[in-house]
Amino acid sequence: MALILLGVLAGSQTVAQQAIPDAPRPQPALPGLKSVTPGGGTTSTSATESTPLETTPALTPAAVPATTPASAVPPSAGPASTSDQPALTGIPPGSDQAPTVQPTAGSGVDAIKTIKVNVNAIEVPFTVKDSKGRLVPGLMPRDVQVYENGVMQHISLFTGDAFPLSVAIVIDQTMPRDGMQRVNDALGSLQDAFTKYDEVTIFTYNKSPKVQTIFTGAQSARLTQAIEQSKGEGRDSLLAGSLGGPMASTTVINDQNVDYNTAPVHGQTGMQLNPPREVHPLNDAILEAAKVLSTRPVERRRVIYVISDGKEYGSQAKASQVVKYLQTNGIEVDGTLVGESALWGLGTLDRMHLPLMMRDNVLPAYANATGGNLDSEFRTAAIEKSFGKIASEARYRYTLVYYSKEPALDEKYRKLEVKVMRPDLTVLAKPGYWPAATEIRPRSTVATQ
Repeated sequence: MALILLGVLAGSQTVAQQAIPDAPRPQPALPGLKSVTPGGGTTSTSATESTPLETTPALTPAAVPATTPASAVPPSAGPASTSDQPALTGIPPGSDQAPTVQPTAGSGVDAIKTIKVNVNAIEVPFTVKDSKGRLVPGLMPRDVQVYENGVMQHISLFTGDAFPLSVAIVIDQTMPRDGMQRVNDALGSLQDAFTKYDEVTIFTYNKSPKVQTIFTGAQSARLTQAIEQSKGEGRDSLLAGSLGGPMASTTVINDQNVDYNTAPVHGQTGMQLNPPREVHPLNDAILEAAKVLSTRPVERRRVIYVISDGKEYGSQAKASQVVKYLQTNGIEVDGTLVGESALWGLGTLDRMHLPLMMRDNVLPAYANATGGNLDSEFRTAAIEKSFGKIASEARYRYTLVYYSKEPALDEKYRKLEVKVMRPDLTVLAKPGYWPAATEIRPRSTVATQ
């Protein structure tokens, strides 16, 4: 009986062993992978050539899938070369966002030119300074965040390259004679602040704005002549005796002027205090300059450069209307503050506005609303240095582009905030913008799909 049971158990073990299939054997080669070798990935030459990416769309989020590795994106032209290829950064693991395009040094302007342009492509120039007011170089996309209406946006393009400038210079001729003379002496160095790639137009204003020259090359002889023509005489300051009153003449008896030849006002014999109304149409001048700048190509940086003491009175345009026009057309206002407004302490008091009184300094409000920069200088030598400083900071600004998720033309103001993830730094950027239908056009002759 024991032998029978042992035989039955042995037979059952044999059946169980036969029911388990054999494991697959190692293959000498992997079928169907052609030239792809194990560990080599899928970025071989044949795979890349079979599905090329177009040059222009490669700079837009829609053209570069989030799952495409940076090494698989070909350069814009020529053989494969990492030096000519824009860097694609800012793709967190598992994210479905498109990469941030960071063009190589010197190609940032071309990248801006070739992106597809519509009202959802928002371009934000900004300046970063340290605690001593010096420019901060070397920032990367990972160091910067941009928020629209409080919501963080994905940066699609980021560059720190210099941009060519379209500059409308606005020169104040309503200043007192001494301040105007210091500006006239400094204007000779104004042309040196620009490069041969920039274009400049000049406006002056006294009782009303006046164009001294249309856009011309920054190093042209025409601009030299226009700067010379822009020098004004200034206005005389009101002194004792300039108006009616006991000090206006020496022939006053019992508050009556007995000599008509010395009367301060013809036909009047009594004491009078009738000061003339000063006109400083700075708002009108900035608006006229902005209208001209709005026609310039969008790939150029649009700048209004004001040389003034900042006084505003008598303009037909309201400051709020001018600011909206500037923010709609992507124009920044920079300036050199001269005259009494440039003096320490007094310049701070000038920013305070009393009702029904002339605004003594409106330039800081314009600069803050457009992300511009101001420099306050009183002496001639300092004003000359200020020209080059302001122009350089306008040219060497960081530029980022993101695609807004707001409706294209809802006519609503959108708040902006640019943050730098480093301590003790100051960011100069426009606080918001108005969407504009005029941006629906290509930035260059490069065809877009």
